Amino acid sequence: MRITHIAIFLISFFSLQAQDYSSSSPWHIQAKDFDAQNYYGITLANGMVGLVSSPEPMKIADVVLNGVYDEYERGRVSNILKTFSHMNLDLEINGQHTNRHSIDNFSQTLDMKTATLVTEFTFQNKASIHHELLSLRNLPYCALSIITVSANEDIEITAINNIISPNHLSDNRNYYSEIDRPHAQIPLLTSEAYSPGGKTLSASTSFIFPEESIKPARIIHQEWDYNKHSMKFKTQIKAGDTYTFAIIGSSLSSVHNNDPRNEVERLSIYANLEGIDRLKSAHIKAWEKLWESDIIIDGDLESQRDIRSALYHLYSFARKGSALSISPMGLSGLGYNGHVFWDTEIWMYPPLLLTQPDIARSLLEYRFNRLEAAKENAFAHGFDGAMFPWESAEDGSEETPVWALTGPFQQHITADIGWAFWKYYELSQDKEWLRTRGYPVLKEVAAFWMSRVERKSPNRYEINNVIGANEYQENINNNAFTNGMVTTVLEYCALAAEELGQEANPEWRQVAANIPILKFEDGTTRENETYDGEIIKQADVNLLAFPLSIIDDEESIRKDLNYYEPKLSPRGPAMGSAILSVIYSRLGEADKAFDLFKKSYKNNEVAPFSVLAETANGTNPYFATGAGGMLQAVLFGFGGLEINEKGIQQLNTKLPKGWKSIKMTGIGLEKETYTK
Repeated sequence: MRITHIAIFLISFFSLQAQDYSSSSPWHIQAKDFDAQNYYGITLANGMVGLVSSPEPMKIADVVLNGVYDEYERGRVSNILKTFSHMNLDLEINGQHTNRHSIDNFSQTLDMKTATLVTEFTFQNKASIHHELLSLRNLPYCALSIITVSANEDIEITAINNIISPNHLSDNRNYYSEIDRPHAQIPLLTSEAYSPGGKTLSASTSFIFPEESIKPARIIHQEWDYNKHSMKFKTQIKAGDTYTFAIIGSSLSSVHNNDPRNEVERLSIYANLEGIDRLKSAHIKAWEKLWESDIIIDGDLESQRDIRSALYHLYSFARKGSALSISPMGLSGLGYNGHVFWDTEIWMYPPLLLTQPDIARSLLEYRFNRLEAAKENAFAHGFDGAMFPWESAEDGSEETPVWALTGPFQQHITADIGWAFWKYYELSQDKEWLRTRGYPVLKEVAAFWMSRVERKSPNRYEINNVIGANEYQENINNNAFTNGMVTTVLEYCALAAEELGQEANPEWRQVAANIPILKFEDGTTRENETYDGEIIKQADVNLLAFPLSIIDDEESIRKDLNYYEPKLSPRGPAMGSAILSVIYSRLGEADKAFDLFKKSYKNNEVAPFSVLAETANGTNPYFATGAGGMLQAVLFGFGGLEINEKGIQQLNTKLPKGWKSIKMTGIGLEKETYTK
């Protein structure tokens, strides 16, 4: 049997991958000798399809489709849809099944540079297996597995690709066909089913055999039951030879395409005829383009790898042109029902605005497309303008569970969204975008807050009965962060009107100038009217120093830091520590900032890939909000970057001990490089 040029490449790559990356590579995260009972998978995603790894070799734990929601398993609100698990592979060698208990030298390695999960193992000294999994960046609805089997003795392999339907799908229909062409016979394994709400979901897979490889004599279709069917082939491999094949998989819903079954089959046929080389090459080039925007640390390998992991996940969970947003858990599973919160605009969006402004613009497009739903929400609550929901999903209506008061009361999100829209304009200076997208949103945000504030005297406008960033206290008056963000965004609304040559409503600035920020007697900012030193869930007051710059004198900033830092709950999400890190960096205390930077995520890492949970010692990864927070500590803190009316500027901040330099590449629309 001949060794193909693809196999030769993979063999050389295989020998490279066998090394231990734990102490040497800034691009690889490796899992070896892990506990399957304490395993939290790594996600391969392309902004549309998320594949979550499994402790079983060549298996997928979950497949998540972005932008597709339905009511199932999670009560009375929508949940992001888990769809067919279509990229699973069972491999038998001489009739014996390979699984976690029958193999040796099992490792999984995420190559962040190429967004590839490499699985390796040996089977009874008979063969070595090298498996690569990619959620193809070049084909948003497609994934690719490349399998290379190297035989140490004569063996027969049986490769079985399964499509498995989750229990919440109904009326499953399974199909198998072969498209016969003069130079190719294309097998197609396809499933179609319906979500509880009637959406159609489809998945299709196909084996790809390189031209130089010996094709199997036949492919057999097996249907186990309505929820599972398979296609498989057998082939012999002689001692010393290597055999390579691949599986291409496509996944769609009726939200993405009116005819998902036919479209997934078209996509699988297309990808099959593109071939392994072209598919993988285009995927790698797409990621090379993303990695033009990178953060390079000299002197701290651990921090470098952690920062790249955060970038990798944010880049994986979104894509330009999709008009979709990011949930707190990205495409890593069903956490927070896949809904979109303030986590996007305040935590994940700012680092993406610097590194991937086209993706950031797509996140804003998600909100713009749901502006009418936000206006309906305001109307229902007796207000003008647009009241964006605390939890948003497919159509932009409120998706917060009824028992959670955050839905109707955590109204700062409407100001947060307006803030994010203006920040995009500051960075881009795109007046056409401001005219068609930015100002229409900002104007409705202003209208909401003008109807929402309560006039207590000619020069006092209060915002009462809200929930602030610190969710431990509900139905409070004059929350610091809410009032500060509303003050800020009303000014932005006026600036937006003036940029377009329109007359700003003079009442916007009048109200903004008279919204109170409360203080204790010693001048420390008071979180709300009744706050009296309780433990807080996360930073609230400190957000007035960054990102809002409402509190900008050093004495006041330090007072607030000294008061609120000890009150951050160890059970709260990590973003508070990240914000404090930025502030300390800007105060010139780089080592204190570094301690808080590490605190913001290090205790949140879970085995075996160090993916982030929401809280220290938590188990709900991947927490993309936390990744956004720690990246802000790097970009806006140590790196000193700032987005303001002049665009991107760099402040005079210091690096922590051990960091010889920081280099931030591909920043902004001009893809500039900043160093320190």
